Amino acid sequence: MQATAAVSATPFSSRVPLVIDTSAWFRQWNGGVGERWEATYEAACFASCPAAALEILRTAKDEPTFEALDRHLAALPQAPVTASVCRAAHGAMRELGARRRLPATDYLIAAAAAECGFGVLHADKHFDLLATVLEFESVRLAE
Repeated sequence: MQATAAVSATPFSSRVPLVIDTSAWFRQWNGGVGERWEATYEAACFASCPAAALEILRTAKDEPTFEALDRHLAALPQAPVTASVCRAAHGAMRELGARRRLPATDYLIAAAAAECGFGVLHADKHFDLLATVLEFESVRLAE
């Protein structure tokens, strides 16, 4: 029955893989999100980034949970944090000027997604702002 619901739900994106931000990861079980989350997973439209994975992995309560999460995230397409990603993150910070006071991990996640042509799935207004200076699809979960 659950698989049928996921098939009828619309993925968050079918155009590009979406890097899962921590803000979205912890909302996947919220009402209204689960079916679309599953549909996006089934459509193979999720991606990971080391910066986001580190944030997600730090919440693991025990080794088996850590190992399972690590395997799951590592199996997704990756948006690596490279030297060019760091330069793009720095450039975005410079371009944002007075609006630049965002978490460093958000800059890295957004820049990595942009470099790979991926989007970011999030529940954090920071990514909407970052999308104005970096080229990536910002997909915000409904509150």
